[in-house]
Amino acid sequence: MFRQITRPALAGSLLALLLFLVTPAMAQDWFRTGTGLGVEKARLAVADFAARPPQGQPSVPQPTQSMARTFSDVLWADLEFSGILDLVSKSFFPQQIPAVPGELNFVAWSEPPAAAHMLAFGNLQVSGKNLVIEAWLYDVRNAQAPPVLGKRYRGEATEAEARRFAHQFADEIVSRLSGGLPGVASTRIAFVSKRTGNKEIWVMDYDGANQHRITDLRTTALTPRWSPDGARIAFTCYAQTRERITSAQICIHSLETDKSIAFLRFTGTNSSPAWSPDGTKLMFMSSMHGDPELFTSDSNGRNLKRITYSAGVDTSPAWNPKTGQQVAFVSDRGGVPQLYIMNADGSNSERIILEDMGYVIDPAWSPNGQLLAFSWRRPDGNFDIYVMDIATRSLVELTRDAARNERPSWAPDGRHIVFESTRTGTREIWTMLADGSQPRQLTFDGRENSSPNWSPR
Repeated sequence: MFRQITRPALAGSLLALLLFLVTPAMAQDWFRTGTGLGVEKARLAVADFAARPPQGQPSVPQPTQSMARTFSDVLWADLEFSGILDLVSKSFFPQQIPAVPGELNFVAWSEPPAAAHMLAFGNLQVSGKNLVIEAWLYDVRNAQAPPVLGKRYRGEATEAEARRFAHQFADEIVSRLSGGLPGVASTRIAFVSKRTGNKEIWVMDYDGANQHRITDLRTTALTPRWSPDGARIAFTCYAQTRERITSAQICIHSLETDKSIAFLRFTGTNSSPAWSPDGTKLMFMSSMHGDPELFTSDSNGRNLKRITYSAGVDTSPAWNPKTGQQVAFVSDRGGVPQLYIMNADGSNSERIILEDMGYVIDPAWSPNGQLLAFSWRRPDGNFDIYVMDIATRSLVELTRDAARNERPSWAPDGRHIVFESTRTGTREIWTMLADGSQPRQLTFDGRENSSPNWSPR
């Protein structure tokens, strides 16, 4: 889970203990509010979707049954990991599971033992190569109300389509029950994997399904970053300059065309790209003038502008997605890598003073621009993920174990974080709720999966 970090140490420890014993939720109100996890959870029952036979046939084919199971399982997992819902255990379900609204017994679902507020249910049918899914969400405590949601999905009769429609319905439910903020079930995660021998950029669904490679550079690719429109991924690659010298450069891959997009190449080492919130600019580290400094350019590398002027290394920029006016970055200008914030034009640079010096890397802004996640190795520990309220400097530790936990990236809902961890012995990709709960491993290949970045949609 997480713990509050305060100072001075002794007073902070006593205060944290008192808050834990008396009102533990209040101790983290600022944090849970900022991540959207502090809302009251609706009690939701998610029934298995019924597999229906094709018209005129007496039995349900096995592929249809399999797709119904896939849809039901994926929908349940998506909603369970939403962070804002309390799912009713299936052991409390009534005997009759509705497949259409006419079969819904409101009393059976709203009274104990189910005691649900809402019920999601429906059916799935395959006719030839066509898949049709009918899905509903009802307020079972108000039998007179129309359905909260009523959806019909049509597509190709495949397991992949059943999975995709489950993600869509889950996102519809989360959006409706969270005041309009969409869920993340249809989002994707870019990451680096060495499973083919070289470090390449890969993409997977948010839950780890459908992992596939998108680059084939056969050298080294690092630090993928989604563009705000979700159509491009900028990353660090190794390529030849005009002087035929191979060095770290900024590369961009189009998800729409599955091809590289031209970006100018510069001398020295160029790495760690970050998109501006409007997608028109990139900020990145470059040693083209000697010391590694931060530069901005247009999305094609033109109109280059130097942003930082300091002795030491400035790297890992992260643009505030809400304001577009703040940039967090890492610099060792003070001796060891520390967290800094500046205006997007390089002015008003300020070091964020932490309780211990330690070693800070990988800053990442939450979508609302209020919270900053980063990896921090304190003098007496390992790298762990922390989140800071940038206005008050309040700090929460999300991970604490014997492993390295690094490179956090926020989901677009602000309620989830993806990161890399060595807690299983190999470097793999994990997700968790933004309060540190419900950690889930997404990659299991064991051949160095790292540097995850969550898509914006």
